[in-house]
Amino acid sequence: MKNLFKIQALEDLPNGESKYLFILFHGYGADAYDLRSLNEVIQMPPQSTQWAFPQGILKVPIGPGWQGHAWWPIDMAALERAAQTGEDRQFSNLIPNNMEALRNSLLTWIEDKKFNWSQVMLGGFSQGAMLATDLFLHAKENPMGLVILSGALINKSQWEDKILSRPHRNVFISHGKQDPIIPCREADKLESFFLKHQYKVSKVLFDGQHEIPPLVINKLNHWIKTEII
Repeated sequence: MKNLFKIQALEDLPNGESKYLFILFHGYGADAYDLRSLNEVIQMPPQSTQWAFPQGILKVPIGPGWQGHAWWPIDMAALERAAQTGEDRQFSNLIPNNMEALRNSLLTWIEDKKFNWSQVMLGGFSQGAMLATDLFLHAKENPMGLVILSGALINKSQWEDKILSRPHRNVFISHGKQDPIIPCREADKLESFFLKHQYKVSKVLFDGQHEIPPLVINKLNHWIKTEII
């Protein structure tokens, strides 16, 4: 597998021997620091969990004189128009131009860490959640779980093909009911996609927008305790 992109990440190592690897991918316009504090509130075993927060491969403008990072380009003007007009944006046919090269680079980067896939938890927020789901379905073996925070169903035809050969796993999905960026119905589409293939899905809808409130963290910790560890 060829590594076409140089992957950079913030990494936090446990005090003891690494038993689990939890990788969280940030959303469009954020950076590797955006989700880093989650390792303080997500209740994975603290003495044996290695955390990784990769940095998006693209630099994108987020305001005058400010830049963030992203995994692939987004037409922000179209996104804002859709939010203002209530336009039904279709994500399921979205296939980013750089997806295959990005996927290969990230899978190589993960495999170089020498964890069994059954020890690897993948997750992300917004665009990062879409990326985590794509990696989850394309990994050589089945990861231990998938955390989708305000994500969407993209690349549907390819995901449909990949999930057929993937043993059932547990998936956690959260989404704000008033999300103006990625409509809440995308959580329903993801849930239906996984349930159709006999996955066990824990879905949390909350009164809020494009965010990760304490309620989601509490539900996520319960899911980890009862379904994963």
